[in-house]
Amino acid sequence: MSKGHVVVGVVRWPGGANMSSPEGTLGGVFRMPVGGGEWEHVTRGLPEDCHVPCVMVDPHDPDRVFVGTQEGPYVSTDAGASWTRLAFPRTDRQVWAIGVHPTNPRKLYVGTSPLGVFISEDNGETWKEAPTARLPDAAEMGAFVNRVMRFAFNPANPDEIYAAMEVRGVMRSTDGGATWTDCSDDLIRWAEREPRLKSAILTKHEAEGMLDAHAIAISAAAPETPFVAVRMGLFRSDDHGARWTDLEMRNKSPITYGRDIRVSPLDPKTIYATLSTAASGQTGSIWRSRDVGQNWERIDPQLTPNGTMMGAAPSARDAGVVYGATRKGEVWGTLDGGKSWHAAPLPEGCRAVMTLAVA
Repeated sequence: MSKGHVVVGVVRWPGGANMSSPEGTLGGVFRMPVGGGEWEHVTRGLPEDCHVPCVMVDPHDPDRVFVGTQEGPYVSTDAGASWTRLAFPRTDRQVWAIGVHPTNPRKLYVGTSPLGVFISEDNGETWKEAPTARLPDAAEMGAFVNRVMRFAFNPANPDEIYAAMEVRGVMRSTDGGATWTDCSDDLIRWAEREPRLKSAILTKHEAEGMLDAHAIAISAAAPETPFVAVRMGLFRSDDHGARWTDLEMRNKSPITYGRDIRVSPLDPKTIYATLSTAASGQTGSIWRSRDVGQNWERIDPQLTPNGTMMGAAPSARDAGVVYGATRKGEVWGTLDGGKSWHAAPLPEGCRAVMTLAVA
């Protein structure tokens, strides 16, 4: 029985506001069988010059995979072997986030750069934009354009949805995505009262690091509690985003840049997260909690990543399977829950890995 495939999304952009494609770089979708093998650069159905900052496996069907590109969303029904563009009306929006409604597989969500949320009720045939998702910038952004990075649904009330935004914090919808409200005020307050949480790189706003949200997740074991990964660490909210609690990962790890956080599809108490040194840092790590975020352990201590750990992807087919990838193209996988790991580096030229999933 197949354990599925690892699907990696790569862009050719160096990062930040620089959207050039340097000579010798590769972008697009790369796929490999779980457990090892050769990487396949999948191009069938995708744009010739392809940038993929988003990969998402349909929670209803692990063979159905979505990717976001610089010109819209695509879907695969064969675990990433071939792709078809959804009838998305915009070709001028980069797609950084895709979500599928937990109880209605025909209802799709797309998050974009520039900031926007689009919803389809008919499996991607027609779309409507949610105007209130276009939150105003919290600071003068210069050339950098804010974007929706991840959706998270409340399993007990799927019409309550959260979205993580880079560099804009978190927003929430209580009506299935039709309208959105800002949940970032307390993230800003954290930076105002805690000097260690101040960070201004792109702007002059010292709360920029707290607003630099990369991923958000909610577990069925704690359906009222969103967890968010931001530049300054991992945080959770117990009151629907009104206030946020610091998980204080700095007490466990010398590196705290939060890039990814995901719930195991097979065990709602198990959450995975990645911590690194910076957006384009020198090392990273994969962490796991078995008690819905109360306690954490590093599950890859034998690895020595040479770049930011961009994602940790648990499998929906096998609880022992987890893969991680760094920005510079390193990929590692475990088949036994972290007891042992194997390396599977991407082809040379994959210098800007953004995301991965196990389909």
